[in-house]
Amino acid sequence: MQKAIKKLKFIDFCSGIGGGRLGLELLGLICVAHSEINIDSDYTYQKFFNDNKNIGDLTLLDYDSIPECDILIAGFPCQTFSIVGKRAGFEDKRGQIIYYLKDILKHKSIPYFILENVKGLVNHNRGQTLNSIIKLLNQAGYNISYKVLNSIDYGVPQLRERIYIVGIRKDLYTKPFEFPTPVKHKSIKDFLLSNNNDILDLNNPTFQKYLSNKYNKDRININELLKQDYTIIDTRQSDLRVYIDKCPTLRTGRHGILYVRNKKLHKLSGLESLLLQGFPKEYVMKAIDITNSKLLAQTGNAMTVNVISAIGKNLLNYVEGNSIDEFSTKRLTNC
Repeated sequence: MQKAIKKLKFIDFCSGIGGGRLGLELLGLICVAHSEINIDSDYTYQKFFNDNKNIGDLTLLDYDSIPECDILIAGFPCQTFSIVGKRAGFEDKRGQIIYYLKDILKHKSIPYFILENVKGLVNHNRGQTLNSIIKLLNQAGYNISYKVLNSIDYGVPQLRERIYIVGIRKDLYTKPFEFPTPVKHKSIKDFLLSNNNDILDLNNPTFQKYLSNKYNKDRININELLKQDYTIIDTRQSDLRVYIDKCPTLRTGRHGILYVRNKKLHKLSGLESLLLQGFPKEYVMKAIDITNSKLLAQTGNAMTVNVISAIGKNLLNYVEGNSIDEFSTKRLTNC
């Protein structure tokens, strides 16, 4: 029984740099294809997985050509639902991707899926957008469970709240899906590289002007902050925010995260941001030739590996609760 479960296959849609893929592969699942249209992201994906099975723009796919799979995973575009975006939702063409995913799920009769999006989706348009998505997926033949999870509750010291939507085809549904319980995260020092020598000059005029603006003046004492190693400083657009032993959400459009080590301010690197998204060091080192700016942008869009692994493990336990005979009659691809 366990052997069959470990051979489950999945397709990685809106794959980005592959955080979702890695989370499932660490459980023994097999990726049979991925779909990504961003050239830079797919370059990083290739570095990690050496995979030439990018089936391209999912809005242009011939559904019959899509490989058979047991699970669809997708971090479908979130910019239209995010609190930092215009929140256009379904009025933005990127918000329409969910319709294509629904059509693929229905056409291929895929047994299970995992979708990820920003927390802002929960209350976008007073909750009507999420309700519309749930109704859409219900009509496609799936029972839906969803929950907002924070990456910091699954082993990595990053405050990253995302909504995760798990779908189970109605003929395979036996009980509600249970999301994973939180675990303690490790110290942030375990996710930072000792060879990061990109140090901020405290006398930099731009930084000094930032410290003296109306939001930070008389509120931030940089000398006091430098006394405690692994204090994390988020230089937001206007105000500076301080965290102890944890990192704020990594975002595509906003970098500027600093940390204290040996009384100096180090700039968080792209490689360190990968570690904070749960990518193991052996994968991180494969991206060593990619620029900081690109990696910081890509990790800001990525799924957290640990969270997907935790959800995937519970989904495998759910699948395991069905008998092999039941799998056979319902035509799962590996049984």
